[in-house]
Amino acid sequence: MECSVVVHALLPGADAQRTFDRLADFGAYPEFTDAVRTVAVTQLTPTQVESAWEVNFRKGILVWTERDDIDPLARRIDFAQTKGDFSVFTGSWLVVEEGDAVRVEFASRFDLGIASLASLIDPVACAALRDAVGDILRGLFGSDIEIDAIEAAPVAA
Repeated sequence: MECSVVVHALLPGADAQRTFDRLADFGAYPEFTDAVRTVAVTQLTPTQVESAWEVNFRKGILVWTERDDIDPLARRIDFAQTKGDFSVFTGSWLVVEEGDAVRVEFASRFDLGIASLASLIDPVACAALRDAVGDILRGLFGSDIEIDAIEAAPVAA
């Protein structure tokens, strides 16, 4: 079973391009939040990187490597795990102007790949990822941002 996590954050008075630039600087994440232990980034092309992550996840650590497609004009980042602790992990970040504010939208789907325990683990994992994304956003952009957890639930694949 897969989990879907969607988190939106409203950043009053923010600049969309600066917001996107900070969001796309994965290697700096550990400086801004304890949720992320390490990120090693390898530039593949001008718009594609490979990033290797170690993230605190409940009482453990999740480790994975992903391919990130970065579109600065659309202010969008699409990612997909290439190896790691998830069976499947894909998603996107999007930065959009909204009046005098900027909205950061995170959407992902993941599967931990433990079918026999999915009914027990998936709801907890969904909530943990939602909370981790919120911690990352507050670390990057400050505690005064407005975070909406739109969705964090298991879904049929």
